[in-house]
Amino acid sequence: MAVLDIAKYPDEEKLLRQRCKPVVKITDKTRKLIEDMIETMYAAAGVGLAAPQVFVSERLFVYDIGDGPDAIINPEIVHSEGEEVGAEGCLSIPRLQGDVPRALQVTVTGLNRNGRRIRIEAKEYLARVFQHEIDHLNGVLFPDRAVQSTLHWITEEQEKERKKEGRNRRLRAEPPRE
Repeated sequence: MAVLDIAKYPDEEKLLRQRCKPVVKITDKTRKLIEDMIETMYAAAGVGLAAPQVFVSERLFVYDIGDGPDAIINPEIVHSEGEEVGAEGCLSIPRLQGDVPRALQVTVTGLNRNGRRIRIEAKEYLARVFQHEIDHLNGVLFPDRAVQSTLHWITEEQEKERKKEGRNRRLRAEPPRE
């Protein structure tokens, strides 16, 4: 496994704003990309990472909110309900945070890394992560959806603390406070 470079805004805005192409065939190369993305997500203390964030314009993302890593290929939100506003940040826009309204529950369909159809009913934080990552696949960044008055930059010290909390959260396997 390898830690990949993460595309940063605004330098890679063109890439990050593209709608990604569906994965046509799941190969060993796809599975290696997934493993490398998981390693990269952990190294950056993230809870999700979409393929365009590692310079691959394909519809897949990885995630881990404390229950172990997983991936969804060609994800689609087929149902959503409710709404809540919560804090978000992004590995591609380090240190920017803001409140984003998201559906409280979503049903996502797609493929697992073995090519089997999956359907996941996600609630609360997992639903937020799925929506954030699927937005990446559609060329949408979290500040586009954020309550503009809440966007703010955190200090490097706060970012270090956030990363430390992210690593500890995974070790405890409990949902984050955000």
